[in-house]
Amino acid sequence: QVQLVESGGGLVQAGGSLRLSCAASGRTFNNYAMGWFRQAPGKEREFVAAISRSGGNTYYSDAVKGRFTISRANAKNTVYLQMNSLKPEDTADYYCAAEVVYTTVVLTIPTQYNYWGQGIQVTVSS
Repeated sequence: QVQLVESGGGLVQAGGSLRLSCAASGRTFNNYAMGWFRQAPGKEREFVAAISRSGGNTYYSDAVKGRFTISRANAKNTVYLQMNSLKPEDTADYYCAAEVVYTTVVLTIPTQYNYWGQGIQVTVSS
């Protein structure tokens, strides 16, 4: 099992930047594909970005492509989400997710993940 803890959220003005971090427990972090999802009030949880176990493959939703970057530091058991050019519509609770994989796949659907962080709030003011 793995436990995930997000950090780095907060309040930022439109056009600003934030970097989210997700720290994972355990010694086999490089066996996990990782993803970031978000959920705004009254809306379904939606995919944001995903990264393969080695970090060699990444995938983004159209809503964030070109503005957000997902990366990972396996030696630190941490995955990051760099968010630039933030917009008010990026306001949501952001969740980190992990799942054991045996290939270089990226996972983009919430039900593909068994492990989730508690979420962290990101608010973008206009």
